[in-house]
Amino acid sequence: MKFSFDNKVALVTGAASGLGLAAAKAFAQAGASVVLADWSEEALAAATNEVAALGGKTLAIRCDVADDAQVEAMVAQTVATFGQLDFAYNNAGVQNVLAETADASRDDYDRVMSVNLRGVWSSMKFELQQMRKQGSGAIVNCSSLGGLVGGAERGTYHAAKHGVLGLTKSAALEYAARGIRVNAVCPGLIWTPMAEKMIAAGQGEALEGMLKSVPMARYGRAEEIADVVLFLCSDAASFVTGQTISVDGGFIMR
Repeated sequence: MKFSFDNKVALVTGAASGLGLAAAKAFAQAGASVVLADWSEEALAAATNEVAALGGKTLAIRCDVADDAQVEAMVAQTVATFGQLDFAYNNAGVQNVLAETADASRDDYDRVMSVNLRGVWSSMKFELQQMRKQGSGAIVNCSSLGGLVGGAERGTYHAAKHGVLGLTKSAALEYAARGIRVNAVCPGLIWTPMAEKMIAAGQGEALEGMLKSVPMARYGRAEEIADVVLFLCSDAASFVTGQTISVDGGFIMR
């Protein structure tokens, strides 16, 4: 899918690998200046080099989205460097420690919520402050199939991802008449480093079980999520806001 984002600025959180890196590359290939944000400085540097090699301007910002001050500084540095913020893909996320609800720990609950839900809230808060000044912008929040269905031993993760959809719809209502669109994408089973880590942690059988419920009978590619993110940021989606798009090979139809 081809888009033209010349003279535009895109910010991607969780950009050092997986879905975030694929989106950062896609924005760069479309001509945008790209800000890559991630908590891992080493991985971020490598990812930024990959994106810079595609041409265009890049900026790497180490940011833990669970820290409001770091998120505020991330947006401020983006604007100080490029003068504007046109697109944001709030992608940073972590998995929960598998546990039944009765056995889940408060520490793990707080860890997952601080990144997957509060991190999206905080990112939107400061992105929207800038976009409100401009009177324009598009935000895509990364939820998950876990934002649409339940999952045994994954209640904390699924609760956070459900919350992302509520934040998305509410913000979309607030800014619909002010030139700002807010949507969400729900990736299904996508082959990423996170999926590899899950398999390494002994969850391969569970993933294969889920794969049997995918009508297309395959894992998705990170680039297939990036295509939808760029579509939602583009003028082709100029009348689309507050929507949740599931990119899952048909999984949710069941």
